Amino acid sequence: MLRLHRAESHSERNAENLNVMKKNTLRRSFLATLAVGASLTLLAGCAGSAGDDGDAAAATVKIGVVGASDPYWADYTAAAAEEGITVEIVDFAEYTQPNPALTNGDIDINQFQHLVYLADYNVSSGEDLTPIGATAIYPLGLYSTKVTDLADLKKGDTVAIPNDASNLARALLVLESADLVVLKDGGSIFTTLDDVDTDKSKVTVTALEASLTATSLPDVAAAVINNDFVEKAGLKFEDALTKDDPSDESALPYVNVFAVRAEDKDNETYAKLVDIFQSTKAVTDGVLEVSGGSAALATTSAADLQSALATVEKDTAAQK
Repeated sequence: MLRLHRAESHSERNAENLNVMKKNTLRRSFLATLAVGASLTLLAGCAGSAGDDGDAAAATVKIGVVGASDPYWADYTAAAAEEGITVEIVDFAEYTQPNPALTNGDIDINQFQHLVYLADYNVSSGEDLTPIGATAIYPLGLYSTKVTDLADLKKGDTVAIPNDASNLARALLVLESADLVVLKDGGSIFTTLDDVDTDKSKVTVTALEASLTATSLPDVAAAVINNDFVEKAGLKFEDALTKDDPSDESALPYVNVFAVRAEDKDNETYAKLVDIFQSTKAVTDGVLEVSGGSAALATTSAADLQSALATVEKDTAAQK
């Protein structure tokens, strides 16, 4: 009985030892599993971070424009792709659309407007869209399908001009320089239709949405047409009856710019996109081609553009 008892004790101890061994084995297995899981999680986290960084670097940058059909935009997106930046050009039909789209985050950058237009938008909306690079200054011209010379315009003829505040004022300055209207205030970037001296002016002025001045030509004697809509209307830049001079120093407020939300003004990728536009010959040649050689290319620095915008905004606010 004693031996049996001892045998039973040995068996019990052996069983206990076996259980301990099993428990240790299971514990080691469990810990190993935890270690592997942690490692995989860490690796996944690192991979996710790299992926996020990679996605950020490879993310599509949406640029809003008016006139996406201009061939140089294809050259531009190709040049950006060579630098590892994917660009999507988003087309807008009217000038009133790209700034709200940028403000709302629907696009990342827009490129369609000059500083005077941007200042008017910021002041009117309370926003702070910011220029980060220049493209060109485009002349604003007067066109007609009924006359071929300014002298052929008669007293009382109707001339259509863009109705947005900045381009309206600029259009009136074009008409004043051609002696077609007399402006009571002498003319400025804030001139309005109320400043036209109708008794002394040769022509009558009517204001339309910018995209419609070209299509109004059958119904008016002449129209001031923004650069984006000239060729779309089947017109040639060289057929302008008169236009302003984009190379004049006073034309700086009318330089077209890349604009972003204020928090993105130091974004290096966006700055690179400005540089690609300004330094890619196929792009700058394309800009000149679609403007009939009339555009004055510009490389004004972001700092100078922002300083100029601040001045125009201050003057604009004073007029409100």
